[in-house]
Amino acid sequence: MRMQHSSIKQILLLIAFLLPSIICNATKTDLEDGFSHISIKVTHTQGNPKTSSIQATIDGHWLSVVFLENLGQVTVEVSSTTVGEVETQSTPTPNGVNIYIPATGSYIVTFTLANGDIYYGEFEVED
Repeated sequence: MRMQHSSIKQILLLIAFLLPSIICNATKTDLEDGFSHISIKVTHTQGNPKTSSIQATIDGHWLSVVFLENLGQVTVEVSSTTVGEVETQSTPTPNGVNIYIPATGSYIVTFTLANGDIYYGEFEVED
């Protein structure tokens, strides 16, 4: 019986040491592929914030935006922090948009809803 208790303790210790490594490697794989989530923040809102209804990711030079609910017509503007506006698109929701960003650098994506609410996210484009 004592032998089994010792083996169980060793297995639990091994799991405890390996678990953080497994979690870090899962996150690292997403970053190695160039894929990362963009945190959406509120600039101006007249009601309940819809930050959880807007999901944006950057994968290399491709910005992908998904709207999880009907927010009406949304204007999506991507601007470089150094050069200025790169592209503006208007889309009905709950559709999504993909925008190719040709140059590397720091960018801001701004979402303006039909009711005047404004949201934004900051991200980097890297080769």
